[in-house]
Amino acid sequence: MIENFFADYKKFIVEPEDEKRVVNEVFDPKNYEAYYILTLSIFNSRLSTWKDASKFEIDVENSIKTVLLDFNQKQREKYHLQLLELDKFKNYFILALSSKTKFNPEEENDRISLIVNKILTNPFYVGQNWFNLIGEKGRVERKLFCYSFKEYPRDGSNGLNKIGSDHKPSLLRVGNS
Repeated sequence: MIENFFADYKKFIVEPEDEKRVVNEVFDPKNYEAYYILTLSIFNSRLSTWKDASKFEIDVENSIKTVLLDFNQKQREKYHLQLLELDKFKNYFILALSSKTKFNPEEENDRISLIVNKILTNPFYVGQNWFNLIGEKGRVERKLFCYSFKEYPRDGSNGLNKIGSDHKPSLLRVGNS
């Protein structure tokens, strides 16, 4: 190899930019095309209510806020998640998912599954130690959440949409499918 082949390398140095962190970006629903209400619970849970998580040294509210802040930073060009409800006497929590693009009805399940399975599960499972909250079956299947969702009407009306008011969303298991 020629010793001075890379002698002019300094002309090609490009310093990496820091991640562009948006501080206190205000959620504006007008910037999104579709909205969903997600209800998440722990698959094969060792908890009867969220208050039991303290036995595993997990602050559920803080964990959720940490993961959502990171999610919203990384996904700000596509999605936004907001915690709507977390009751320590229940075993589920409720998120609002806003998407910059409208999902086709036939792809809703796949897109939301991707968000929960691929984007949310790992930060909770490993980053926040939520693997401690699931039983052996959950660990073997590497499933953290069971979830359901329903589209939220853009106009914020009484919750009726194309599905109808008597529709109950089915519980979908989240996994590696």
